[in-house]
Amino acid sequence: MSQTYSLQKSAKTDNEKKKSIKSIAIVGCGFVADYYLKTLPLHSGIQLVGVMDRNCDRASNFATYHGISHIYNSLEELLDDDRVDIVLNLTNPSSHYSVSLACLKAGKHVYSEKPLAMEMWQAEELATLAQQKGLYLSSAPCSLLGETAQTIWKALRENQLGTVRLVYAEMDDGLIHQMPYQKWVSESGIPWPYKDEFEVGCTLEHAGYYVTWLTAFFGPAETVTAFSSCLIPDKQTDVPLDINAPDFSVACIKFASGVVARLTCSIVAPHDHSLRIIGDRGILGIHDSWFYGTPVYIRRSINIGRKRLEGVWKQRYPLVKKAPKLGYRGAQQMDFCRGVAEMAEAIVNDRPCRLSTAFSLHNNELVLAIHNSLETGCTYKMTTSFETIEPMPWAK
Repeated sequence: MSQTYSLQKSAKTDNEKKKSIKSIAIVGCGFVADYYLKTLPLHSGIQLVGVMDRNCDRASNFATYHGISHIYNSLEELLDDDRVDIVLNLTNPSSHYSVSLACLKAGKHVYSEKPLAMEMWQAEELATLAQQKGLYLSSAPCSLLGETAQTIWKALRENQLGTVRLVYAEMDDGLIHQMPYQKWVSESGIPWPYKDEFEVGCTLEHAGYYVTWLTAFFGPAETVTAFSSCLIPDKQTDVPLDINAPDFSVACIKFASGVVARLTCSIVAPHDHSLRIIGDRGILGIHDSWFYGTPVYIRRSINIGRKRLEGVWKQRYPLVKKAPKLGYRGAQQMDFCRGVAEMAEAIVNDRPCRLSTAFSLHNNELVLAIHNSLETGCTYKMTTSFETIEPMPWAK
């Protein structure tokens, strides 16, 4: 039986309701934290009051580089700070549950890096606690709130494709273990955490970039039939891997709306982040979901004589608005702070955030079902659901 977690309104004083800026604190000053700091200035509704990391030197170096005035000596000290409204949980995935649990128990709203939790029972416990305490709990990725995703969603609402039948989504990143990943460092000098990345697996790390889009566009998933495999157990790392996580997965997802999607995720196949949405009247496509300003195209088909030519008429569908220039290189051209900023705005306005607890929980369940098919390899029936999400105001 499906369960839906509804967000209770936070108990706020009149003064708190008037507060238009929410204070955040970061737990975890690793590789991804630099990307959040890079886009923090884009959002006037949130301000950083301090950071904490279990590695004191890492926290100190991070704070020095970014000019952050306060470093917490412990998680307990951070949670005792009444200034902190939202905790940004950027720890490694194995710590997401314990850190988020402590924050919720302390009465703090939580925005967590993906996944929400490594086990479904953990994610459910977090969701239940957040509901009981009237707190906001949300999870990355937030690219659904980006210009490209919102543009696709608008085209679908306008029925540009007619009835949507099928979706092909690719999230392949190439042979990562053969790349010079030991040279990858963040802006403040943090090495890419390759041991964590390989042990967590590409599905839990990256499938959410499309899963969040698909569930928002087409509603809750009903079932997922998945297969995953560790094709390259020896990633040739200089330290042994304790877990051989899937480096390839493929899933067929059936949504309550009737749409079926095939999602492929790997760190084996050549780089491909493309999306194709196939409808009766056309095919909508993009080349890369990681860029907030990726162009959106619609291809129309025509009949000539006794033949049907598929997708020969290519039409650019205009973005709902221009994406911001984020000023850094490579694939990580995403506004990482947009999710926590949207949560902060929701708290101020006493409304549910778009990346709600129920939405995050449903996507966590779906991604875990795909990841765990290494052991189960069967059709999984979803147990969670969520209420319809509102598009961004500027995309309606």
